[in-house]
Amino acid sequence: MAIDVLVVDDQPLLRMAFTMVLGAQDDMTAAGEADSGEEAVRLTELLRPDVVLMDVRMPGMDGIEATRLIVERCPETRVLILTTFDLDEYAFAGLRAGASGFLLKNALPAELLAAIRSVAAGDAVVAPRITRRLLETFAHRIPEQGPVTDEDPRLAQLTERERGVLVELAQGRSNAEVAARLHLSEATIKTHVSRILTKLGLRDRVQAVVFAYESRLIKPL
Repeated sequence: MAIDVLVVDDQPLLRMAFTMVLGAQDDMTAAGEADSGEEAVRLTELLRPDVVLMDVRMPGMDGIEATRLIVERCPETRVLILTTFDLDEYAFAGLRAGASGFLLKNALPAELLAAIRSVAAGDAVVAPRITRRLLETFAHRIPEQGPVTDEDPRLAQLTERERGVLVELAQGRSNAEVAARLHLSEATIKTHVSRILTKLGLRDRVQAVVFAYESRLIKPL
């Protein structure tokens, strides 16, 4: 079945370009276009697209608030953040708001299409190196929440092995890298990641990384 994609950007030429790229694919459909956060939320609720390509800097309601509302109201829809700079604080805010991916606007068409397919399939789209850079740059913005002994109660649901895997993920490592460091198979790591997400009620590994920092399982560099 075709992947329905809603394109959100306040620049008409960019919307047109994204729509043309999508229209050339056999497995994708441009479900609609929105030029503001408000319109993005309204159309998502109306059209229920599989993926929303979300710009972050727009007048009125920005892409961050729109992402939060979409994730809250339409949890089956995935949001892929589009931004101009690879260390844009808006991108990290978007991930914290529930976005499943992060991509630069100057990405090649093939990269954009691959990201859309990955997000639609339920995977997160943030390369480990970018995850690491985002966290190094913006994790210090996460507020301190009392003494270290005030551990998030959800962590108690994890086994020691799962906590160890989560720590590795939070440092921006891929499944293969985690598997090598913990001397386990990549398939086993994937199973642990799936269980971690289920136990913590999180959507994907990006949200797991953010949770690890916000719960203070590990501290920002």
